Amino acid sequence: MVNPSLRGGFIRKPNETMRLVVTTFIGIVFGFFLGVSFPTLSLTKMNLPSGLFPSIDLTYIEDKYSGLSTRAFFKAFSSLRGNRGDFNQVYSFNDTKIWVPTNPRGAERLPPGIIASESDFYLRRLWGLPSEDLTVTPKYLVTFTVGYSQKKNIDAAVKKFSENFTILLFHYDGRTSEWEEFEWSKRAIHVSVPKQTKWWYAKRFLHPDIVAAYDYIFLWDEDLGVEHFNAEEYIKLVKKHGLEISQPGLEPNKGLTWQMTKRRGYSEVHKDTEEKPGWCTDPHLPPCAAFVEIMATVFSRDAWRCVWHMIQNDLVHGWGLDFALRKCVEPAHEKIGVVDSQWIVHQSVPSLGSQGKSEAGKQPWEGVRERCRKEWRMFQDRISNAEKAYFDSVGIDPPNSTVR
Repeated sequence: MVNPSLRGGFIRKPNETMRLVVTTFIGIVFGFFLGVSFPTLSLTKMNLPSGLFPSIDLTYIEDKYSGLSTRAFFKAFSSLRGNRGDFNQVYSFNDTKIWVPTNPRGAERLPPGIIASESDFYLRRLWGLPSEDLTVTPKYLVTFTVGYSQKKNIDAAVKKFSENFTILLFHYDGRTSEWEEFEWSKRAIHVSVPKQTKWWYAKRFLHPDIVAAYDYIFLWDEDLGVEHFNAEEYIKLVKKHGLEISQPGLEPNKGLTWQMTKRRGYSEVHKDTEEKPGWCTDPHLPPCAAFVEIMATVFSRDAWRCVWHMIQNDLVHGWGLDFALRKCVEPAHEKIGVVDSQWIVHQSVPSLGSQGKSEAGKQPWEGVRERCRKEWRMFQDRISNAEKAYFDSVGIDPPNSTVR
């Protein structure tokens, strides 16, 4: 039998055991709080030799982990208290699970109240309050595709547009700084890409969400005489007659291709005409109605949203587009027209032809003109094939079709 006195060194009194347990628990709790609080210590304020951290930005470490330590502290503290409500509110704000399928594509993770899905060409200051940037908010946009050789013509044209218009110049010859001789040029928007066309620019810089701030968009060439044109009066007539797509009437003695666009001296607006026999299969279809040319076209905001999507990326001259504009408004023969009382002169300056390249013995302008004609045929084929594919997919006969 073992002597109890021999085991006395291995047996502790109950109160000593309890003190050991309490001390151990307090040590664990103290160590835990010390651990979660340690990252908040400012290493940059500690007097440590720089050689210990040769390639570490101590300020970055402090900033990176300070938020984490605070969050961990609150989480641990709330857990001990049995009350996590305050922390959950902070945490859910910093780690939201937002998904709004009705937002624009790609922006589903954003709260709807922060989304700015549209833009504009309004110039902004680099100082002051944003709400005080604009003394005038233009309601209309006018674009010209220009070369510097036509500067006098463009200067005269721009002066026909009031401060209600944003002026946007597309420079196909790469010369922009020379235009600073005109005072209005300092307030205009300049986009320069050499040897490109009006429709190339329009597809890339006039997305409907970019020009959504404007009620009407003017897409004009550079060779237009505007002596008899007033932009504000033009807008009034377009609204009065409900035109979604329009153009000014053309002086009949120069640069005229179609009867539809010829100015009539006895009316404000016309929406149809008579053409040569056999040219119009229907009096409500181009070129007898629902038709304007692409040299000086004016679109409403809604019409432009449709037309922009119809512009083909590789068919840059736009030939044939004027015959298809009717697809973007309904009824087209009532909402497409020519404004007679505000008329222009088409000067027919072949400036863009000089931007071509001589090939196979042809002059630069000949290659450009040949490309225009090819694009027209290609566009017609694409429209026809796309419509046929659609009607086949839904199992119905195309309009005016008598056979499947």
